[in-house]
Order: sequence, then C-alpha cells, then structure tokens
Amino acid sequence: MATDEEHTRQRLKQLLGKPGNGNCADCGAADPEWASYTLGVFVCQSCSGLHRNIPQISTVKSVLLDPWSISELEFMVSAGNNAAKAKYEQNVPAFYYRPTSSDCTLLREQWIRARYERNEFMCVERQEPYSAGYREGLLWKRGRDNGQYLSRKFILSEREGALKYFNKHDSREPKAVMKIHTLNATFQPTKIGNAHGLQITYLKHNSTRNIFVYHEDGKEMVDWFNAIRAARFHYLQVAFPGAHNADLVPKLTRDYIKEGYMEKTGPKHTEGFKKRWFTMDERRLMYFKDPMDAYARGEVFIGSKENSYTVLPGLPPSTQGYHWQFGITIVTPERKFLFACETEEDQRDWIAALQSMVSRPMLPQEYAVEAYFKHKP
Repeated sequence: MATDEEHTRQRLKQLLGKPGNGNCADCGAADPEWASYTLGVFVCQSCSGLHRNIPQISTVKSVLLDPWSISELEFMVSAGNNAAKAKYEQNVPAFYYRPTSSDCTLLREQWIRARYERNEFMCVERQEPYSAGYREGLLWKRGRDNGQYLSRKFILSEREGALKYFNKHDSREPKAVMKIHTLNATFQPTKIGNAHGLQITYLKHNSTRNIFVYHEDGKEMVDWFNAIRAARFHYLQVAFPGAHNADLVPKLTRDYIKEGYMEKTGPKHTEGFKKRWFTMDERRLMYFKDPMDAYARGEVFIGSKENSYTVLPGLPPSTQGYHWQFGITIVTPERKFLFACETEEDQRDWIAALQSMVSRPMLPQEYAVEAYFKHKP
C-alpha cells in the first residue's frame, strides 16, 4: 500500500502533466523537476537556483527528491504555471524580452525578479524605466584604443531617434550618435568578461561599429536593453504601419548567428592564413583581429543561392601556405573567400550557419546592402 509520501509524489508528477506545467514557468525549458511552493510554479533546475536569490518571495523544492506536505501539495494543485502566468504577466509590453533557457543568467534572473519580486507587469507605472521613450544614465564603456572601462553618460531618445554617449558627464556634444534604425544590442557576458556585459552595435558609414558596456546593477542593464528594444519597436511601428507585433518583435534585437575563430587568406589566395575572430550578423560576415575590436577588419556579404552565392567544404587544391585543416570556400559573384577551421565540428557549424543564409531568398533591402558591398570604397 502506498505511503502518504508516495501518494503525494504521484500527485505532483500528475500535476506536471497538466497544461502549462510541462515547461519551466520562467524560461520554457522542457520537463521541469523543481517547484516554488510559495509561488505555485514548476521550474527547471537552472531557474530554481535563481529563485533562491529571492527567498522572501520564493522557496523551491525538488518534485522528485524532497518531502512535501499535504498543504504544499494542495497549493500547487490550486496554482500552477498557467495561473501564475495570468497573474504575474498581465501587462508584459510586446517589446519586453522574454528569455529562454539558452539566454544568459542575467536576463533570466531579471525576468524572474520583474515578475515575482517587483510585480512590473501587474503595475504598469513600474515599467517607466524602459517604456518612457527617454532614458539617461551612466554606463561603464570600454575604450576603443586602450581597452579601459570608463564611466560615460548615455542618452536614449525616441523623439530624436538615437542613442548618444558623451565622453564627459557635462559635455554638450555627444561623442557618438547611434541611429535607432541601425541599432542592435546583445548580452555578451563571456566575451566581455562581465556578467552584465552588453554589446551595442550600429552602422557608421555603413560599417559595423561595436561598443561594449556594463553596469554593476543587473536591473539597470536589463532596463537599458529593454529601453533599446522599446525604441526600436516604436520606430518599426511607424516605418511599417499595419504590421503585426509578431512580425516586428523578432526585428527588435538579435543575437549573432555564429561567432568564433577561423583563419583567412587574402584575395590573391597566396598570402599566409591569419587567425581572425569572425561574427556572422544576418548577411554580414565580419572579421576582427580581436573579439573586442571596435571595427571589423573586413566584411563579406553572404547572399542567396539564387544570386550565385555558394558555400563549399574544403579549399581549392592550389591553396598555398600553412593553415588549419578544415577548410570552407565561399563563392560570391565577384570572388572566392577561403577560410579554415581548427576542428571538423567548427567547420560543420560554420557551414550550417552560412548555408542558412545562402538558402534564404534575399529581401529587397538586402539588395541595397549587397550593392554597397560591391561598390565599397
């Protein structure tokens, strides 16, 4: 005969089969095995660790390993992920970034705190830091030449359609003006070496410029990120009237398709291969001497197969010089680009990333970018 504890465990397992409970309430990961018995949600192991940072709000237990009381079980029965979603996500702005299991810890932790601790989506006035259309504050910015992080004043203005930063806190003239329509932001904690590190990119004379920033306060950094997304969202609503939110939201910010080291040679294919850091941002394949460089050493446009772009494994037999073993050849209408990867896995991943672009038909605006690459000074 089943003991009370076994009976409770069976009931908990049955609850995991109810709609909404089969995925983590916070990041969407499948098959959660932990639960907050004070909030009434089922979460994955990774997010359960973040709930421990707010013990005054949430207390977690393992569904499979920890003992559960009858009252705790009854609360889980009465609650669940769908009920929590209805309560804590009443007014999430369309532009607000909802993290997934693959996102960095900062985004997931601040999403958890925003909902359960700060109740930001139950009280709309608490969303002002990122929804007001204007944001001003200090961020630590990496110097382009010396790599030192210095405090810089940043102003984001939807009315002016720009993000600006100033070298001195009392400066009148900005050091840089980044137009919202070319702006992107992505968290890069590993690359920057800071858990709150954000990489901001924009186009300057149609070339990509990188800026690396952070703030000691995680909420502050995520508020900046969502303020940029809000500005982009409102810009796109004006640029594409009548477009559905579902079509605009994926365009607000984007992670890079792939990053990592490869070796490359020059246009004559007789120069020695040099190790470079590569970043693939949509159809722009950029290479840098160092991952933290402000500007790329060069950019390659990756078009579609309909426009005579091809990605091939290996290198031409005539290729000279020492290089890594696993080659990739990108054929464009103008020339061939030769790259080499250190491992077969890297080669396979890069080919898959490049192929995803080549197999996708080009959009009208991408033809304008291609034309610029062909006539680049």
